[in-house]
Amino acid sequence: MTDETGRAPYHAHIYYTADERSVAAELRDKLQTAPPDDPLTELLLVGELRDHKAGPHITSQFEIHFDERLLPVVEAALSRAGLRVLIHPLTLDDLGDHTHLGRWIGEPVELDLTILDPPGVNQGIARFGKTDF
Repeated sequence: MTDETGRAPYHAHIYYTADERSVAAELRDKLQTAPPDDPLTELLLVGELRDHKAGPHITSQFEIHFDERLLPVVEAALSRAGLRVLIHPLTLDDLGDHTHLGRWIGEPVELDLTILDPPGVNQGIARFGKTDF
């Protein structure tokens, strides 16, 4: 799925434990303050740290929104952080996005798949680049 400009939307969810919260906060700050020549300045949204369940994410996390063309840059930056990450496209298959269409950096975390949108619907598309949970 692409938007009106032909860009394919992606999310990354960066998970952290209470002991890893400072690492997550530092990563979030780096993503928000990337230098002007860094492609990460093109992230469309860097969400808030969520120390509680948010949607299907039962582990503390924050999310970022970006276009598919940034995928290699985002994946490399998130891999260096040492946290667990789910990177997935936004399609009309919300369950697929969070399972077989997604990719993990580090050990996968448990998700509550029972609350995902039914096939043909994905509420994440409407909020892409605008707001997190």
